Order: sequence, then C-alpha cells, then structure tokens
Amino acid sequence: MSASRASDFDDFVRTRGNGLLRVAYLLTGDRHAAEDLLQEVLERMYVRWPHIRDAPEWYARRSLVNRANSRWRQRKRRPETTLLDGAHPTAPDHADSVAGRHSLVEALAALPGRQRAAIVLRYLDDMSIPDTARALGCS
Repeated sequence: MSASRASDFDDFVRTRGNGLLRVAYLLTGDRHAAEDLLQEVLERMYVRWPHIRDAPEWYARRSLVNRANSRWRQRKRRPETTLLDGAHPTAPDHADSVAGRHSLVEALAALPGRQRAAIVLRYLDDMSIPDTARALGCS
C-alpha cells in the first residue's frame, strides 16, 4: 500500500476510531470484545482500503454489524459457562451514569443480533433510516 493510502487509512482510524469503538461496544456489551471486534474489522479494512476508501464509514459499520452477528451466532452454538456459580466477574459501579449505561447494555444484550444492530445504528449512532437499512442489508 502506498504511503498516501496508508496515511488516509491512519487518518480515518484516528478520526473515527472512538466512534466505531462505541458502536462495537454497544453491539457486544463488553469492552474487550468490542476492542477485538473493531481490531478485526480494521484489519480487514486495511487490506481492502483501495476499494472502500470512498465509503469507509459505511463499510466499517456494516462490517461491525456482520462480525458481531457472526460472533453472536457462534456463541449461541457453544454451551455457556458461568464463573463462580453465575456471579459476574466484575463488580458493578454504583454511579448513576454508569448504572444507566449498564442497564442499556444489558437490554441490548437481551435482543437478537439484528435488532440490537438496528437500535445501535439508528438511535445510538444517529444514522438515518435508509443508512441503517443499507448497513443491515434490508429494505
């Protein structure tokens, strides 16, 4: 990849990385899983950058949704293991804002993958209805 293309990709990641990480977090409900998901998508984008550089935001969101749905389906196939008889591995934070976000993430996690993606893209990432439909591949 030429230096200018690499520079374009770096600029995209620098300017949109935090927003994409937020979308990934809302899709997965876990900070570490979101970071892994975004890293995987960015790796694929880097390889395809010459082909997607005209619409990288759209490609990134679509890829995040697709990869999150794939992971969700794979997780559904595997038996779920629990830690310490169902106890959560992290202690809850009692601050109001964190509790509100935690409730939101739990509610999103209870939804099927495509519904979760639609809500995240439409309402939490402020995409228009046509853009959300395009990102999800539906009418």
